[in-house]
Amino acid sequence: MEWVKIIHILCVMGWMTSIFAVPRALIYWHREWDRLGEFGPLGDLTIRLYRFSLGLGVIAIATGLYLAHWFGWPGWTHLKLALVLGLALHYGWTGRLVLRARKGIFTESDRFLRIFNEISVLGAIAVLWAVVVRPF
Repeated sequence: MEWVKIIHILCVMGWMTSIFAVPRALIYWHREWDRLGEFGPLGDLTIRLYRFSLGLGVIAIATGLYLAHWFGWPGWTHLKLALVLGLALHYGWTGRLVLRARKGIFTESDRFLRIFNEISVLGAIAVLWAVVVRPF
């Protein structure tokens, strides 16, 4: 069981890195696109980071569900799962932005992407609170 927890934590750390980094990378990718007028190395890096962390997110969610089942689904795991679902939706939206950026379509402003990025930070804090405090 301890190995499942370790794998869960490692995958969560990797997935969260991408959740925080990819929206920020989109800002710089847009600037690179404006400067070069074509797909550059920052775009390639952003796509690779998103793809790699997608697998980590799947493993993190799968091991989290396994652990919740092992714990007997206490109330706090339902809250955590709901918050993680919110982060997963945020990550999916980010993927949509990455796919559009790959085509050279950058419609969101730097300010929007910065706020979008901070929403994920608040989501991560909420998940950590649910796990540490276990309010139910």
